[in-house]
Amino acid sequence: MLGKVVVSGISLILVVGVIIGVVVTVKPGREDDVTPQMKAVTQFCQPTYYKESCTNTLASANSDDPKELVKAGILAISDSLTKSFNLSQDLITKADKEPARSKAALEECKMLLGNATEDLQDILKKIGETNIASLPNHSDDFRTWLSSIIAYQEMCVDGFDEKSELRSQMQNSTDIGSELTDNVLNILKGFSTILESLGLKINLPATSSRRLLQDGPYPSWMPAADRKLMASRVNPVRVKPNAVVAQDGSGQFKSINAALNAYPKNSKGRYVIYVKAGIYKEYVTVTKDKPNVFIYGDGPRKTIVTGNKSFAKNGIGTWMTATVIVEADGFMAHSIGFQNTAGPEGHQAVALRAKSDMAAFYNVRLDGFQDTLCYQAGRQFYRNTVMSGTVDFLFGYGSIVIQNSLIIVRLPGPGQFNTVTADGRKERGQPGGIVIHNCRIVPEQKLVPRRFYIKTYLGRPWKPYARTVVMESQLADFIQPEGWMPWQGESFENTLFYAEYGNRGPGAVTGKRVPWKNLHFMNRNEALQYTVGAFLQGGAWIRNTGVPALMGLRV
Repeated sequence: MLGKVVVSGISLILVVGVIIGVVVTVKPGREDDVTPQMKAVTQFCQPTYYKESCTNTLASANSDDPKELVKAGILAISDSLTKSFNLSQDLITKADKEPARSKAALEECKMLLGNATEDLQDILKKIGETNIASLPNHSDDFRTWLSSIIAYQEMCVDGFDEKSELRSQMQNSTDIGSELTDNVLNILKGFSTILESLGLKINLPATSSRRLLQDGPYPSWMPAADRKLMASRVNPVRVKPNAVVAQDGSGQFKSINAALNAYPKNSKGRYVIYVKAGIYKEYVTVTKDKPNVFIYGDGPRKTIVTGNKSFAKNGIGTWMTATVIVEADGFMAHSIGFQNTAGPEGHQAVALRAKSDMAAFYNVRLDGFQDTLCYQAGRQFYRNTVMSGTVDFLFGYGSIVIQNSLIIVRLPGPGQFNTVTADGRKERGQPGGIVIHNCRIVPEQKLVPRRFYIKTYLGRPWKPYARTVVMESQLADFIQPEGWMPWQGESFENTLFYAEYGNRGPGAVTGKRVPWKNLHFMNRNEALQYTVGAFLQGGAWIRNTGVPALMGLRV
């Protein structure tokens, strides 16, 4: 499977090769000792953070042709994934005397790196199909998708015990892949500027290929039937489902997985599943070949999907404990509950793991303890949701905004503290992070009597460049005055980005916050960068879902 990436990577010739309706003009430059190739390499690597690896990678193309340089960057990621995959396979053959957890983590690495390879192939195909003139307009999309490659590699490493030698070996390998991916992320971000610096001026066609909103809230290419469906999503009982799930036999299916298995091949529209009231004890996976699934129930306390897998009890990686897994893009959920009942003694136990770009959740309830929600990758929007947990219960590597929601902090296990967030942004070029906007953060009733003895923080940085913003939210009195805590044994406070703006309530007083240079108390203009419209490019897709969203600030 991994070998296919190297072969398919050759298709990247199309990245810069197909220039339709584009006029390229070359500015005359002075002669000097720098070869045209090295000038091009220098300009391409200018916006990157790992310039040495960038220069070495692009110089190997032995060309100053932009299409060859971009191709070299992507193929380097592919080659690194192959090496990491082969390393995991080699370590498995030598792991007879390793603990069971380490063996399992190696097997999980193979799966994750295989998934990363498949995703990279998809990215290569999409880039190949994109007119180079419109590529800068789609940089947000491609950077989001490429960030998932870093997420897969980090999930592989995170499956090992902290002090495991195998972890160190895999980390050393995947760190290379993360650096190479970060380089391409930043090259794509500044692609038009890079070409101009090389004396190439791209004249975009008069009509942009990114036609998002025309004549109202829906794009012109959306069929009338889909527009009607979108408009009724805020009241899903009016939606005619493709599949009905009911435990009493009154529907076509008795399980959600059975309804998903009936998803029509090569479906181009929205596949709607109505799940009638009941407690569904099943582990649900929306595989990536099933995009645009919309699941709705009779209410988040009436239609509940429940499981109890955990790291402590089952000995599996955190990412495999999820009750509900969404791997397909364009997922929607409404009026339904997802929970993991493993309890605080289960430690890592996920209720929902979402690797879905442009996913929206409305009137959904997510209940768990440690690691309730894993926002694995992609742009995700949560509105009018209820989320509960204890340690790091909102964590992940993607881009997420939680808006107008209730965040309930629960009573943890003995010796545990509470941290609402633990963002996993690893590289500076990644567009990820978590934004909590216009929400309420409160203790559950069981925690209230002990809320001043059990420490609760807004978050801690799971990875070096963790990005977390809490703004225009109500913070109850149990939030520690320091607000944030460091990750044990690390000094990520020197590289993270934490920010607060316009919060209210006794927990919002900032006078005693941790004295980190990268903890920001933003002004209004700075806060606007982390609204739904700016941070998730929400105007381009959330409005089309029918889910209400505040694109800007509350005040």
